[in-house]
Amino acid sequence: MSEFIPAAKPIIGDEERAAVDAVLASGMLAQGSEVAAFETEFSDVLLDGRASVAVNSGTSGLHLGLLAAGVGPGDEVIVPSFTFAATANSVALTGATPVFADIEADHFGLDVGDVASRITERTVGIMPVHLYGHPADVAGLGELAEQRGLMLFEDAAQAHGASVDGRRVGTFGTFAMFSLYPTKNMTSGEGGMVSTGDIEVERRLRLLRNQGMQKQYENELVGFNARMTNLHAAIGRVQLTKVLRWTETRQANAAFLDASLEGVVTPPVADRAVHVYHQYTIRVPEDRDGLAAALRDEYNVGSGVYYPIPNHRLPSFGLELDLPETEQAAREVLSLPVHPSLSQGDLERIVTAVNTLAKAGA
Repeated sequence: MSEFIPAAKPIIGDEERAAVDAVLASGMLAQGSEVAAFETEFSDVLLDGRASVAVNSGTSGLHLGLLAAGVGPGDEVIVPSFTFAATANSVALTGATPVFADIEADHFGLDVGDVASRITERTVGIMPVHLYGHPADVAGLGELAEQRGLMLFEDAAQAHGASVDGRRVGTFGTFAMFSLYPTKNMTSGEGGMVSTGDIEVERRLRLLRNQGMQKQYENELVGFNARMTNLHAAIGRVQLTKVLRWTETRQANAAFLDASLEGVVTPPVADRAVHVYHQYTIRVPEDRDGLAAALRDEYNVGSGVYYPIPNHRLPSFGLELDLPETEQAAREVLSLPVHPSLSQGDLERIVTAVNTLAKAGA
C-alpha cells in the first residue's frame, strides 16, 4: 500500500534546528531577546504592526487576554460551542461564564442573530473563532458588539494571515490569540501570540505572563508564569519567514480539492475573505465516520474530525442547549489533508479515494 498521508504534518528543517542550537550556545534560554524579536516580527508580518505579546500556549493567550481586558467573576462572554474546548475553558478560568451560541452553516463561525439573542446584562464580550482558517463574521459581530457596548475578542488560533476586506484577522478585537502548536500553519514548538491595539491591555498582558512584574521583584499584580522561552521563539522566527509561502501552497491544494472532489460538500469562502486552510473541512451528510475509516483502511489517507462533541455537551460543562447548526456540523465535518507537504500524487490519491468512496456510499 502507498505511504500514509497524514491529516497534518509539522515542517521542521535545518534552519529551525540551527536557530535552536544558537540559543543553546548562547546560554540565554528563557524569555529574552529572541522572544522580543519574534513579537516584533510577528506584528510586522501578520498584523500590520499591531502589538504582539508572546506566551507559552494558545490557551494561556486566551486566558491572559481576557484577564487583561478586565473579564472576571460575574461576567459572561459569548462563545461558539463548535470549536476546541480552550475557547470556553479560558473564559471559565477567569471566573466568568462562557455562554454558548450557535454557528452559521457555511463557515462554522458564530451566528450573529443567535449571539444577539443570548446577550444579557452580564454579557461583557463576544469571542468568535476563525475556525479552520476562515474568518468569522467580524463585521456583523463587531457591529453588534458596538451597538450593545460589548468587547470583541478573537480566537485566531487557526487563522494566521487570514483576512477580510484586506484586513488581517487579529486586528479587529480588543485582543486576539494565535496558537503556535505544532500542527498549526506555523509553530514555535508550543506557544501562543496575543495581539492588541490597546496600550493598557498590552501592558497588563506583559505583567500577567511574568508573575505580575515588568521589573524584577516589583510585582504590580498577581500574575502567572506564562512566558515563552528563547528556544521556542527561535523556532517561531524561522517559521515566520515561511508561513506566507506555506499558506499559498495550502490555498493551491485547497483549490485543487475544490475543483476535483465530488459527492461531498466542499468549504465555501465568503466574499472578500481570505481562507488560510488550517484545515480543509468538508461535510459528509451520510456516515462521516464510515468514510473516514474507509479512507484510512482502503487508501491510507488520514483525516480528522474537528470537533465531534460540541463544547456545551462535554462533561466539563454538561449543558442541554438548542444549537442545531452546531450539532449538525459535529455529525458531518471531516478535515482532509491540505498541508504544504502534500505532493501532487498525494492530492490525486485523496481525490480518488473520496470520490470513489462517496460514490459507493462508504
